[in-house]
Formats: sequence, structure tokens, C-alpha cells
Amino acid sequence: MSLETYARERASFRAKVLEHKKNRTVQLGEHVTLQFEDELTVRYQVQEMLRIERIFEDEGIQGELDVYNPLIPDGGNWKATMLIEYPDPDERRQMLGKLKGIERRVWVQIDDCERVFAIADEDLERETEEKTSSVHFLRFELSAAMREHLRRGARVVVGVDHPQYRASAELQPAVRAALAADLN
Repeated sequence: MSLETYARERASFRAKVLEHKKNRTVQLGEHVTLQFEDELTVRYQVQEMLRIERIFEDEGIQGELDVYNPLIPDGGNWKATMLIEYPDPDERRQMLGKLKGIERRVWVQIDDCERVFAIADEDLERETEEKTSSVHFLRFELSAAMREHLRRGARVVVGVDHPQYRASAELQPAVRAALAADLN
């Protein structure tokens, strides 16, 4: 949308996207959230960046699309933004130091299939020698057999298995259905 159109439509579009995200969000313990992306969530992010940066020229718009389009799943995978959230700045700093490598220890498991570990941060390195970032971008490549299990209503568990942080959650039916739709 143009900046003018988006300004008029922003409130209703934002409400639509926030409602949509409810069935795309997985909480892993107290401090890790996975937000599974799709075309709508990425379109919202692009529109917000264009608005914030006041970008309206074709070259700038294409630049934003080039940055965010890789977050859209391609039908054979899931893509997620992982947020590590500690409200207290001192605790956050300490934990991000302890959680180095956590982005490579996030997994999904469909029924009794093998766990699929995330491919993390393909766009740029988000970890330093001192700490990991509080935001990571993950990709989960799912085999044809896994996708077929999902079409048949398979159970899906998502988790993180890091020495300093372990948590898992079975996907609720609405979340599982939303993510299964990404694989069509």
C-alpha cells in the first residue's frame, strides 16, 4: 500500500494481523517465544518499516522486500522469529551470555518423526563471543513424509534443548492448523 493508503488502513490492518498472529505464536517456557511467519505477517512488517522510514520510492520499497521476503515459508518449511525475553535489563544481559547457541537448539517434532532442528540466522550472524541476540530468524525444513503426517492431523511438539534453557510445547489445534496451511 502507498504510505497514504496505509495511514488510512493501518488500524484495521494491524488488528487483522494481531488476530492472525494468535494462531502463529508458540511460547516455550517463560522467556522464549516463536512467532511463525507467513505472507501476511511479513507484509505487515514491510508496511510498518516503510511507514517508519518514510520510504515511498521503488528502490527503497524493493530493498525492504528483499530483506523481509526470505521470512515467508516456501511450502516445504516453517519460518519463525524467535524472541528471547527477559524484562529486567541486568538479567537479560546475563542470560544472553549464558544462552549462546540457543538458536541452533530449537526443534520441531511431528508425531514420531525425527526432530528437525532450526537453521538459524541465514541472513547474518547474531551471536558474538560474549552473547547471543534476543532476536533470531529460524527455518525448519520438513520432509515430504512429515508434511503428509501433518495433513493427516499429526501431533506437533516444538521445543528448545539448550543446557541453560529447556522447554517444549505441543501445538494447540488452531496453531497446528495455521502452520499446516503454510505447507500447501
